[in-house]
Amino acid sequence: MQMAETKEKQRILILEDDEDLAQGICLSLSGDGLEFFCCRTVKEAEEAFAKGAFDLLILDINLPDGSGLSFCREVRKISRIPIALLTAKDMEMDIVAGLECGADDYITKPFSLMVLRARIRALLRRGIPEKKSEYRDGTFYFSFDTMNFYKNGEEISLSKTEQRILYLLVMHPGQILTREQLLEWAWPEGTEYVEDNALSVGIRRLRDKLEDVPGEPKYIRTLYGKGYVWD
Repeated sequence: MQMAETKEKQRILILEDDEDLAQGICLSLSGDGLEFFCCRTVKEAEEAFAKGAFDLLILDINLPDGSGLSFCREVRKISRIPIALLTAKDMEMDIVAGLECGADDYITKPFSLMVLRARIRALLRRGIPEKKSEYRDGTFYFSFDTMNFYKNGEEISLSKTEQRILYLLVMHPGQILTREQLLEWAWPEGTEYVEDNALSVGIRRLRDKLEDVPGEPKYIRTLYGKGYVWD
């Protein structure tokens, strides 16, 4: 997997087994405020998507180890990221199947770089921001809309209270949140009947599910006398 260097943060994953075509796209458009990750197989794309956040996926359909359609279908279960398919000009059924799998657009081969650039920009403009309902880093993927939570690709089951505590923490990374803030958010109906240790129990259960070593937390840290912080 190769990456075209750029200073901007709009990240695009290209799944295309034609290395010349993929590199041609990256080299031609890399100065356009875009950062490209080029994958040649479905497995490479799955690994890249699990480890990093992207703003757009461009997928070929026929790959050496599978189908871009199946990858599109799996991504769409957990994310609303814009997806475009690369299709042959005469493959109408591929276009129909791709749109039914959740793709937002298709680009037929051969295509001009000018048209491709315009389609990419249009997709990025219409992309639905995920920052308010989704969190992703190299280890975790949390979708609070669909209630899907993963660590290193493994699904995690969280209670509603655990979800609310986690949401406030991950949406304010590096920021100290007091016990009072977390209590009011996690129990919006009121805290007068909430047991004194309810928040501590919720934090402990989250650590049991998210931390590599729950007794030595590195994601949900306690700042004694101040509160909790997500690192």
